[in-house]
Amino acid sequence: MSYCRQEGKDKIIFVTKEDHETPSSAELVADDPDDPYEEQGLILPNGDINWNCPCLGGMASGPCGEQFKSAFSCFHYSTEEIKGSDCVDQFRAMQECMQKYPDLYPQEDENEEEKSSKDLEATPVEDSVAKEEKGSS
Repeated sequence: MSYCRQEGKDKIIFVTKEDHETPSSAELVADDPDDPYEEQGLILPNGDINWNCPCLGGMASGPCGEQFKSAFSCFHYSTEEIKGSDCVDQFRAMQECMQKYPDLYPQEDENEEEKSSKDLEATPVEDSVAKEEKGSS
């Protein structure tokens, strides 16, 4: 017997062998060849930014979407020798916005990052100091 049930955000569908043997009656919608956003990637053929690209992970539409668009556009169109060096203010504004929404834009735990880098740096030094102490005694 086929049935569906909802578990939280997931919808679970159980089907029988007979359900799978019946040909699908679903109608496929033909792709629009004139759709300027269809499979174009991040940069459209005319050089514009495709804000609908899944590669942006929804950043352009979140609560800091306008700040993201401003910073990303500035970087994309930057003509500075060090690309994007003229975009510091836009990236700062984006960062400040993101800090207001820590649940949506989690930051790496600086303590974890510092701890792991200190552990990596300390290990070889401690080993060499221990070897020197054994050699000098």
